[in-house]
Amino acid sequence: MIKMTRVATVGAAAAGLMAFLVPNVMASSPGQQPPAAPAKGGPHGKPAPSPQTLRALADRAGIHIGTAVNADALAGEPQYADLVGAQFNSVTPENAMKWDAVEPTRGTYNYTQADQLVAFAKAHGQLVRGHTLVWHNQLPSWVTAGDFSAAELREILHQHITAEVSHFKGKIWQWDVVNEAFNEDGTLRDSIWLQKLGPGYIADAFRWAHQADPKAILFYNDYNIDGVNPKSNAVYDLVSSLRKQGVPIQGVGDQGHLDVQYPAPHDIATNLARFDKLGVQTAITEADVRIPLPADNTEVEAQNEAYQTLLEGCLLTRHCTDFTVWGFTDKYSWVPGTFTGEGQANIYDENYQPKTAYTAISQDLTLAGR
Repeated sequence: MIKMTRVATVGAAAAGLMAFLVPNVMASSPGQQPPAAPAKGGPHGKPAPSPQTLRALADRAGIHIGTAVNADALAGEPQYADLVGAQFNSVTPENAMKWDAVEPTRGTYNYTQADQLVAFAKAHGQLVRGHTLVWHNQLPSWVTAGDFSAAELREILHQHITAEVSHFKGKIWQWDVVNEAFNEDGTLRDSIWLQKLGPGYIADAFRWAHQADPKAILFYNDYNIDGVNPKSNAVYDLVSSLRKQGVPIQGVGDQGHLDVQYPAPHDIATNLARFDKLGVQTAITEADVRIPLPADNTEVEAQNEAYQTLLEGCLLTRHCTDFTVWGFTDKYSWVPGTFTGEGQANIYDENYQPKTAYTAISQDLTLAGR
């Protein structure tokens, strides 16, 4: 029921956004919005509810808008928590559900921060994306240095997936079951899972997750699969093969980590559409757009365009259900610590002020919801 509205309106978004955004970009320092009048009402400095929040606009556009959440900031900074609750209708734990966080020692689980996020989401009427069950990174040392046999490691993986998914049964909307299993050339990543278990670990992971929570929607998630390329082709072939085998894979997450130094993926709608035809959902799961510092106005405009390209690709895809930014504020961005000399990748600055990237997303959602 939402598809006709989205397809009919989003095609006009690019032209409308150019006239709308460029004056804002030029009116102040790069990426900053002109100062806004302070919001009235609300406890603890929380703005009064507004029909123009991202989540309100997304509701009208028939899509979910989410953010990755830093557990420490959520617990310790009221302004951070207020914006998470007000602006987004889905949340993803940035680290709190990864293996090293929830099972730091074998058989001992710590769900404290993850449970806090799930409770926050319930209180704020938000859905939760679980992230992530099987990955080659952020594994505890007892897994990577354990020298387990293939049979032992397979049972460890089985037990971990079953325990975590069962703990959150009925509380998770979508799970990123397998994360980043491919190289850029489309070959499978030489991870501990492939080395010890072979390629069948992917199908096993989806089967085990489904057994633990049959109602959760199960995703494969990866980066640099925005457009049609060798990596996205490999993901397409994997999903097609698994579906034919009856493996319960129900979604593909395109992370959407972009850099203004490279062209935006304008074939994203074409790419996502072919997953539609396989009968799976799609989502933009980790969107951010990094900039070489210091940023200038041209780079900010490129950032706005990149965010628009990702969002419009989703809006134009019938079964693209959600658009998630990987953290909303530059204050807690992972980018500067990973990409030397780059940053300002998010839609709010370090002082929790919305940037022109926020405006770009808002305008697309407004046009899609008419």
